[in-house]
Amino acid sequence: MSSSSPRSTGDTPEPTPGLTRFNTADDTTARAALHELCASRAWGSKVLAQRPYATTDALFAASDAAMAELTAEDLAEAMAGHPPIGRPKPGDPTSHREQSGMSGASEALKAEMLELNLAYQEKFGHVFLICASGRTGEQMRDAVRNRIDNTPEQEREIVRGELGKINRIRLTRIAHAEGDAP
Repeated sequence: MSSSSPRSTGDTPEPTPGLTRFNTADDTTARAALHELCASRAWGSKVLAQRPYATTDALFAASDAAMAELTAEDLAEAMAGHPPIGRPKPGDPTSHREQSGMSGASEALKAEMLELNLAYQEKFGHVFLICASGRTGEQMRDAVRNRIDNTPEQEREIVRGELGKINRIRLTRIAHAEGDAP
């Protein structure tokens, strides 16, 4: 490998094709793509305002910074875009993929999750939100059981972290997407 290669000199790697498409998309298209992955308009505006991104890590850093600045109202707006665990949005492949841990769950576990979701929603005023990717139905049930005794302030910060994880997963899909869409 020559000394002028990016790996040996520490130069920043080129953006991925998906990240390049996102960087060069018109504002309306890019804003719509961001809104699909996080319903918070404040978060989307902050991420959009910092384009172009040299790397996926730079995009993640902007997303994390924007998430840290969201108000309680902004977080509520973001959470409103997420369906309850165990009830993914019909026709939404992202929702189904992210909640796949519940797809093979027993009817008893699904019923228990429904009860827990309702109790959580009654206490906190919003859906139970967790980065469900890679989690089993039992792990999600245990998480809601553990978190239902939190204070609203504790839960808001946990939700902020979970939304950040979800956004990173979804931003990775944008940055590495094949085809024409950002």
